[in-house]
Amino acid sequence: MSIQQIDQTAFESDWAEWHRRHEELRAGPHGFLAITGRHWLTAEPQRFDDAPGAWSAAEDGVTVTLDDGEELAVDGEPVHGTYQFAPIPERGQVNAVAGDAVIEVARRGGHLIVRPRHPSHPTRTGYAGTAAYAPDPRWVIEGRYLPYDEPRDVTVGAVVEGLQHVYAAPGEIEFAVDGQTLRLIAFNGYKPGSLGVLFTDATSGVTTYPASRSLQVAAPDPDGAVTLDFNRAVNLPCAYTEFATCPLPPAGNRLPVAVEAGEKLPG
Repeated sequence: MSIQQIDQTAFESDWAEWHRRHEELRAGPHGFLAITGRHWLTAEPQRFDDAPGAWSAAEDGVTVTLDDGEELAVDGEPVHGTYQFAPIPERGQVNAVAGDAVIEVARRGGHLIVRPRHPSHPTRTGYAGTAAYAPDPRWVIEGRYLPYDEPRDVTVGAVVEGLQHVYAAPGEIEFAVDGQTLRLIAFNGYKPGSLGVLFTDATSGVTTYPASRSLQVAAPDPDGAVTLDFNRAVNLPCAYTEFATCPLPPAGNRLPVAVEAGEKLPG
C-alpha cells in the first residue's frame, strides 16, 4: 500500500469516527431530536402538555408555578411551588429535569421559550441517521482569516418567520474553489479562538438542506491561515425538528459553487 493510500485510509477513518460521534450527540436522549414542543412565554401563565407547571415570562426572567404533586429539579435541587429562574442571556439556556425529560428554558431572538425534551419522542426513536458525501480531500481547503478592525454585529434571519439573531462577527475567511476566490463571514466558534460559518451553496435544496449548513473552523495560526474541511459541514437542528430557531446565513455566505461535501438532506 502506498503512502497516498495509507493517508486516504486514515483520512476516511478519521472522518467516519467524527461523523459517528456527531450522530451520537445528535441522537442523544435529550438532543434536538427529543424536543416535543417550542412554547413562547408571555406574562400570562400557560400550561403545556409536555412539561409540568404553569410558565410565564417577564423582563427579569421566567417563572414556573408547580401544582401539588409536580416537581422539577434545577441544578440537582428539587423545586416545588413557585420558582423564578435567574435571568437568561441571549442564546443562553437553563435545563430543568422532570422525570426522564429535560425542560429547556432559553432566550432566542429576544424571546423566552420553553422546549421540553423527551427521550421517547418519535423523531428521536425513529431517527435512522443522516447520509453524507463520501469524504474527499479535495474539500479540505486552505484559507486565510481576515479579521475586522473591530467585531461587527451582524443581524441574520431565522427559520422562524419574524425572528432575528444578532451575532458578533470578528472577520471573514477567504479561500478559493477551482480558481474562484470566495469569502465567508465568520462568527465565533464553539471553542475559544475558533470560528464558525453558516453557508448555503449550489447543492442547497438539491442534495443538501436548503436553509443552511454549519462548519466549525479551528483557530487561525499566527499568520491567519485556516483550514476549511467542508467534509465536516453539518445540518443545523432545524433540518430535523420544527421546534428549532436556527439562524440563516448572512447574505454574503451564499456560495455560488456546489460544495459536494458534508452532510446531505436528512432521510
